[in-house]
Amino acid sequence: MSTERYPAGLVLTNQDFADCGWKEVLTSSTREGYPSMWQAFSSAAKQAMDEGRQPHGKALWLLADACSMLLSPKSFNEPFKPFLVMEGKRSVIPDDLPEADIALFAENVDDIDEPWLKARIADLVWLKGRPREVEFALAAIDAYRSIPLETGTWVHGGRECWERATSLARMLKAGAGDRLREMEAAILAAFDASNCEDGFLALWLADLLISSGLGRDHRPAIAQKIESLARTFYGEGDIHRAREYFRSASDWFKAAGDAARADEMTVALAEGWVREATASATSEDPSHTAAASCYEKAIQTYRAIPRSRRAIHRVDEWITELRGHLAESGKQSLDEMHVIRTPGMDISELIEQARDVVRGKDPVEALGAFVDLHQNPSAKEMREQALKNLRNHPLQALGSRTFVSHDGRVIAKRPGMSSGNTSSSDDDAVIRAQMIREYGIRVSLAVQGSILPVLETMLLEHRLCEADFTTLAIQSPIVPKGRERLFGRALFAGYDHDYVAALHILVPQIEHMVRFHLKQAGAKTTNLDINGIEHENGLSALMDLPETEKIFGEDLAFEISALFCDAFGPNLRNVLAHGLLEEDACQSTDAIYAWWLGLRLVFNTWRRG
Repeated sequence: MSTERYPAGLVLTNQDFADCGWKEVLTSSTREGYPSMWQAFSSAAKQAMDEGRQPHGKALWLLADACSMLLSPKSFNEPFKPFLVMEGKRSVIPDDLPEADIALFAENVDDIDEPWLKARIADLVWLKGRPREVEFALAAIDAYRSIPLETGTWVHGGRECWERATSLARMLKAGAGDRLREMEAAILAAFDASNCEDGFLALWLADLLISSGLGRDHRPAIAQKIESLARTFYGEGDIHRAREYFRSASDWFKAAGDAARADEMTVALAEGWVREATASATSEDPSHTAAASCYEKAIQTYRAIPRSRRAIHRVDEWITELRGHLAESGKQSLDEMHVIRTPGMDISELIEQARDVVRGKDPVEALGAFVDLHQNPSAKEMREQALKNLRNHPLQALGSRTFVSHDGRVIAKRPGMSSGNTSSSDDDAVIRAQMIREYGIRVSLAVQGSILPVLETMLLEHRLCEADFTTLAIQSPIVPKGRERLFGRALFAGYDHDYVAALHILVPQIEHMVRFHLKQAGAKTTNLDINGIEHENGLSALMDLPETEKIFGEDLAFEISALFCDAFGPNLRNVLAHGLLEEDACQSTDAIYAWWLGLRLVFNTWRRG
């Protein structure tokens, strides 16, 4: 990276560093933590290079690089991360700095009187110097802890600086002298001096004590101070801050061994959620969606109280009452949802082309063409397309989403995608949800553009009866023995436009079909409960078995899962099993596609077998 900004062989002297003007740069700029310092040094470095002052330019670039790194204070081995990673490239990390540049920092660190810069330079020298010299670690600690414990500095990196100082002191142990004890005293003093006007500062300082392993002997006093601030915020109507303080107070009372007071704080936290729910539902611009979310959080908070102590606070009674409020808010939230309409797509030509596929053919040829109208989507391609769309719409990817059923219940939640370069389980959930969303669009287009129009043409040209579909099922190797007539009845019902009957018969049979073939392959499809009773796994659990993709293929396995048992999709198996599938829902594009998919499986395995 450096070679792009200054000559690779340029060697600096201490005088070059002293004369580069770093003090003037910091004096003339607004300093709000390391990012602003990096910007100031970068601009000054570019100007110096433009003016032909290459040694000064390089010195300023080195300072800019040092300030650009993100501090990860809990890591002993890699406390500095690149601030930017994109398309296989990244910004500077300590390992990019040559030994000569580290030596230059070491020789000049004592002359730096600005605490943020001194701390960063001393820390880099301690980290990269060989052999390590403890004086640089001590210099870094002292510079870090000289940064004021105030709201303004805290939000611009002060927290990470203090965490790094305590981390270094713990690493040095006795070598750090009394520094750890002195830092504990400083944090406690700032905590005691904080008040409601400081916002979250007291909470942040309390969290710093926890993360640094400090304040153990002061837990009761810390808990009482946090509770006092929580109740003040609550009285002033600042529910958000009150809630966070009550949560922290509960943790501190629990750590102090006072379970009763911890429960009181948890109850106060739950009451805060209820108060916010009521406010959301009764404001001039009411939001029952927000109210439902608050009621849900209140219930979850109450559940955190151990059962043995719930009677003291009537927890179970409150949970029952809140469930009623949650159900009511969920129903009313449906009225707040708006339909977003986009310009329609003209698929008339597509429909006519699809009808031509079966016109004039005998019944078997027509059925073959009918089930070949739409191919199984490639799971791999669906994933690649989902990733592409998420990259093209990053704000949509970062935001979390809640999925609501027709009766207002929250049935699934999709987290936001992480902004780093390392994939997480949450990222997989986001990608999966996007894949199923795009799968749903394909299903809708397939049903409206080809499946239904072609079915109408077939009904005009071919009169097929239940026996025809039963015969097809009998001769299809995918249909388990003894289930042929059920498959035949379900397939005929769909052909006859009776999708209510088709779905209620077909969906359980598809689940049995999956289980049957998994058992045939030696997969374990049952589980034992605590009483030693063996239960058959449902379709969702079956689709998670490693044998499933081997037997049905990755593409078909994805399609069965997306259509029948994923909360991000229509979830036909589960809503049907619980009696939640209304008559109108049986006429949906998802339901019709499910019937067509069943016909496709039976016909194609018969054709190949």
